[in-house]
Amino acid sequence: MPIAKGYAATDASKPLAPFTFERREPNDDDVVIDIKFAGICHSDIHTVRNEWKNAVYPIVPGHEIAGIVTAVGLKVTKFKVGDRVGVGCFVDSCVGCASRDVDNEQYMPGLSVTYNGVEADGKTPTQGGYSDSIVVKEGYVLSIPENLPLDASAPLLCAGITLYSPLRRWNAGPGKKVAIVGMGGLGHMGVKLGSALGADITVLSQTLSKKEDGLKLGAKEYYATSDAETFKKLAGTFDLILCTVSAEIDWNAYLSLLKVNGSMVLLGVPEHAIPVHAFSLIPGRRSLSGSMIGSIKETQEMLDFCGKHNIVSEIEKINIQEVNAAYERVLKSDVRYRFVIDIASLN
Repeated sequence: MPIAKGYAATDASKPLAPFTFERREPNDDDVVIDIKFAGICHSDIHTVRNEWKNAVYPIVPGHEIAGIVTAVGLKVTKFKVGDRVGVGCFVDSCVGCASRDVDNEQYMPGLSVTYNGVEADGKTPTQGGYSDSIVVKEGYVLSIPENLPLDASAPLLCAGITLYSPLRRWNAGPGKKVAIVGMGGLGHMGVKLGSALGADITVLSQTLSKKEDGLKLGAKEYYATSDAETFKKLAGTFDLILCTVSAEIDWNAYLSLLKVNGSMVLLGVPEHAIPVHAFSLIPGRRSLSGSMIGSIKETQEMLDFCGKHNIVSEIEKINIQEVNAAYERVLKSDVRYRFVIDIASLN
């Protein structure tokens, strides 16, 4: 079995530490990838600290993976050695399921997530991108456009698609007013992507500390939600609100910012149940929805769109030995705007 090196969590209360483990033997339809960069997602922190109560240790996190193909199986046709590729939040799905829908496969049964899951055999643990290599079935490997830097492209595999998918589904584009709640690792991608799609983007952030960045990245307006006047001024303004934060907020106040037929879409995962009054929805025929990443098809569409518009994440690159300190900084919102691990630092 191929041996990989990485960093893993072995307990919810312990820091990530060096870890050596076995990757599965490549099959004829597999692609072997030399991982160059791995983004840090807030989901990584939730998972390794067992905050979602589903952790199975040891866990090698990481589902924002960018690297280079080093080998391909005999039946692989889409990739060759030397190609620039990415791997996102899942590495397999139930291709034989009667309910399979390639446009919505991230919501279908039988999904094999990139880490803290199992392979299609139902027993082999999946381990993620905080490691030097990975073996992935061809259909779940993505092409990264040549003009995009690999390091800043890594977060597109989760943060990018998490924002692109709802922007596309709710038809963000010219003539649409879209609010992005939170100017962080997810939110800043919403500003970039929404602006490139032609929508009128407003950032709603707790303070104005990142206003200059938001306007530079494509937002037309930027408001502090700590100011009660913001909600009075913007009442009934937006066609779409994308909420990227996991903090507790006044949901009814945010819903009041929607136009008739407007939609608020949750991308962050609050710890507690969401208290929403019926009259925040009924009088304006408003909706409250959720969205989770995107299909492989849509993720490749997003990457191609980013290539066309030269869109990547704003990153701070770190060595893997700094990962535990980076986690604490993420929790303090002390990064602009996504940490990316340079996997060469493993050696």
